[in-house]
Amino acid sequence: MALPFEKLVIASGNNGKLREFAHLLAPLNVQILPQGELQVPECPEPHCTFIENALAKARHASQHTGLPALADDSGLCVDALQGAPGVLSARYAGPQPPNSLLTQDERNNDKLLEAMQRISDRRAHFYTVLVLVRHANDPQPLIAEGLWQGEILREFRGSDGFGYDPIFMDAKTGKTVAELPLEIKSRISHRGQAMTKLLQQLERLST
Repeated sequence: MALPFEKLVIASGNNGKLREFAHLLAPLNVQILPQGELQVPECPEPHCTFIENALAKARHASQHTGLPALADDSGLCVDALQGAPGVLSARYAGPQPPNSLLTQDERNNDKLLEAMQRISDRRAHFYTVLVLVRHANDPQPLIAEGLWQGEILREFRGSDGFGYDPIFMDAKTGKTVAELPLEIKSRISHRGQAMTKLLQQLERLST
């Protein structure tokens, strides 16, 4: 696929996401650059919707680098919690205490399991929206979304993943995200679905 650009900044500092993006974008003949390698500062995410936060992050990375940028905003939405943790998924448990023995992911998972301790309806979904801007003032950003249905378990399962992966069970395979190989996860995940749609849009751009 011949794209109208040769370099693409990934507006994320999350190593798990960067690994997924590198895998998903491998077919493209484009140089993938994590924003951290270009000294792009973290972008504030003050909005209450995924789409607004993703757009802000993409524009921010493009403005600082002068390059096209791809951002995502994603999170876990639990039906019984009215969509929480939602856009606060990455910081659901609040700021990391300086002397905490747990990681932020572990604290987030523990808080969610505690909040759902007496809830029988365990339905949930991962949601993501991808935004690609060709320049900081791009009036027509490319936008694609994906949704992954599942449920929240009562205990951790699996070791390959990040975030809520060990407690989110895929509705079709019966495995947690942390139990799925990267090839399968990349195909069926919310980010995988969104990336497929984004690649279709990029293909139309290249023709």
